[in-house]
Amino acid sequence: MASPLKNLIDQAETVIFGKRLEITLALACFLAKGHLLIEDLPGLGKTTLARALARLSGLSFSRVQCTSDLLPADVLGISVYERERGEFRFLPGPIFSQVLLADEINRATPKTQSALLEAMEELQVTSDGETRALPQPFFVIATQNPAHQIGVFPLPESQLDRFSLRLTLGYPNAGAERALLTADSSQARLDHLEAMLSTEEIIRHQEASQTVFVAPALLDYIQAVLTASRQNALFKHGLSPRAGLSMLAIARAIAYLDGRKAVLPDDIQAIMPSVACHRLRLRQNDEPARPEDIEAMLRGVPIP
Repeated sequence: MASPLKNLIDQAETVIFGKRLEITLALACFLAKGHLLIEDLPGLGKTTLARALARLSGLSFSRVQCTSDLLPADVLGISVYERERGEFRFLPGPIFSQVLLADEINRATPKTQSALLEAMEELQVTSDGETRALPQPFFVIATQNPAHQIGVFPLPESQLDRFSLRLTLGYPNAGAERALLTADSSQARLDHLEAMLSTEEIIRHQEASQTVFVAPALLDYIQAVLTASRQNALFKHGLSPRAGLSMLAIARAIAYLDGRKAVLPDDIQAIMPSVACHRLRLRQNDEPARPEDIEAMLRGVPIP
């Protein structure tokens, strides 16, 4: 792993105790130019992880607290008429930042959720008939509460598919929780973090990570996994081509972070639950797929 990236993960662990794997996956998602969905119960560090990554990356950062009365203009921006100049002037919203934290995204209404669709896929925003490019790199980190909680609006499949990874932090282990109880507050720990990379360095790492070699046999394996998801009677529908592209890009980023020059089948298997669970729904009860469902599907696909 490149030293600055390893140091970044080390520093993030001083804020999010005992979650090195999740931090590494989040960073891999960033290197793959994807977007990250973090789903878990309140109070488990979702927002803290997002803020730590933004602060350590040294990128411009905006946070949107999603609520049921949030409007698309509150995210995208608004045009105001300036009488002195006799024309409208566009006031950019928080989406015009390099890292956007959409906190509790599933508390926003579907109309406001859809405001992110164009930005996440095409890296641009269309408002009042004019299309404006977003700053680069552009990374959306969204947190959401479990669907069974009160006052949430489930994300549509079209938006879920735009999130390259979904992570679940879970409860800390005993050692991490003891460290958390005896440490400073999370805000105080965040305040001590300093930017470790520049925009140019991040873009360079993003480009370098996507040059990691992928053997033709491994591309065959990815295609076989996609086909298996589409033919599996357990799921209502299979993985999209966009999911396959996410799988490939994140596997390359994982190999890059591990200091390797080629992707291994183990990389695909390791990231599959995070890539697939939020995209696949069970035919029987319309619930999201579980990691054990993905692992069972992978057992039926020959490994190259």
